[in-house]
Amino acid sequence: MAVLRLVMGDQLNLAISSLTDCDKCNDIILMSELKQEASYANHHKKKLVLIFSAMRHFAQELREQGYQVDYVHYTDPDNSGSFEHEVLRACERHKIQQLVVTEPSEHRVLHAMESLSDRINIQIRDDDRFLCSHTEFQHWARGKDTLRMENFYRLMRKTHNILMDGNNPIGGRWNFDSENRKTPKGIKFFPPPYRQVNDAITQQVINFVETEFKDHFGDIDNFDFAVTRQQALNVLDKFITERLALFGDFQDAMLQGEAWLYHSHIGMYLNMGLLLPLEVVQKAQQALQEHNPPINAVEGFIRQILGWREYVRGIYWLQGPQYKQLNYLDAKNDLPEFFWSADTKLNCLKQCISETKAHAYAHHIQRLMVLGNFTLLTGIEPKQVNEWYLAVYADAYEWVELPNVSGMVLYADGGLLASKPYAASGAYINKMSDYCKQCDYRVSQKNGPDACPFNYLYWNFLITNRQKFETNFRLGMSYRTLDKMSEEKRELIQSDARVFWASVTAE
Repeated sequence: MAVLRLVMGDQLNLAISSLTDCDKCNDIILMSELKQEASYANHHKKKLVLIFSAMRHFAQELREQGYQVDYVHYTDPDNSGSFEHEVLRACERHKIQQLVVTEPSEHRVLHAMESLSDRINIQIRDDDRFLCSHTEFQHWARGKDTLRMENFYRLMRKTHNILMDGNNPIGGRWNFDSENRKTPKGIKFFPPPYRQVNDAITQQVINFVETEFKDHFGDIDNFDFAVTRQQALNVLDKFITERLALFGDFQDAMLQGEAWLYHSHIGMYLNMGLLLPLEVVQKAQQALQEHNPPINAVEGFIRQILGWREYVRGIYWLQGPQYKQLNYLDAKNDLPEFFWSADTKLNCLKQCISETKAHAYAHHIQRLMVLGNFTLLTGIEPKQVNEWYLAVYADAYEWVELPNVSGMVLYADGGLLASKPYAASGAYINKMSDYCKQCDYRVSQKNGPDACPFNYLYWNFLITNRQKFETNFRLGMSYRTLDKMSEEKRELIQSDARVFWASVTAE
């Protein structure tokens, strides 16, 4: 009996569980470009080009290997725009009543698939690309008051025998993060990122996106992301040979005009299936064995994938759809317009937003300690912040974006994910970047119209949320410093914060 096998735009790998037993002679693989998926957020134009081009290239690869592919293009006149309706239309076209699909990565799409169960026979398979199943994560989380990533990461290292010397971690430590906070002062050259010449398929998609999504956020010029598995493997190899050795030292650094630095730039390929996490981790471990790059670099890189990526996915499914509604700090302000335009005097924000607009990419410290820090300190509503992050980054899918933003950036889950809010003054940004040198504000000033807004926003945040944070052991020193300030000083902090926010909302 023929089977319809649905492959979604973030499942672009022949190893996906829905294809493992595909009968090339009888089964049909359905792939659809959907209005519902392309338009539910203001997706960056380069993100749309990446996904549509990679989907079309994967469909071509499938056909070349003898699979039967039913591909629904965005502009097909009968395209319904939704997964469930396209599945039903395909079942009718091919006279099929059996659907096999790998578990979707988001709650809303899973719900759409489950809604078909009373109309067709549907089998939803585990997504075994991930290294920790839902059951395994639930077992780890059961009975714990706090779900700290470090503990989970150590378990994953042991389970998959990664960077282990018997029962002990290679190098004698589980975590070398304290060595990964250097600034690349004096370094004049960074290896250029992966570049490619776009083929006819990608150019056709670029033209289509520019026409169909002309009002969407982001620049479309100079698109050069990988769009096939082989190209993604080339990106990974380029990172291993040219960047890995210094990735650890400078992974938290930020430099004006240098978007890529020593980062890997593979998150988007992992999240859409062009790369598999285990192969990436194993390549990094192999590099350690063969070329002896610094252990802090290899461990820091592997921790992002084997630890953090698996952890946030576990949190997403453990917490369920209600996680999106959490707002522990009762943040209600609107996201400033300059998050779309980059028209702000704060140079750090201007740089990060401009690079996001140009590349659909910013590295994790830019996202957390500049962009995220600002939205935390100014009390932006979590829903709006989540929508922005989901839209503007090429690697953003809800399962990975939501825990990172609501949990790590905004502390909206009340500390389930993070042990403290990641709030910081301008001093942190000045330490880890050169942004402050060309800013209209002065990072050395604490108050007044010329002072860096992050300075007084930080203390205003602690004052505003004192009831929720003064007993947090990681903020004890900050509150002791606050208590030493005069009443006049605290009032000045709050006044500066009000004046600044009024200027932002007036723009």
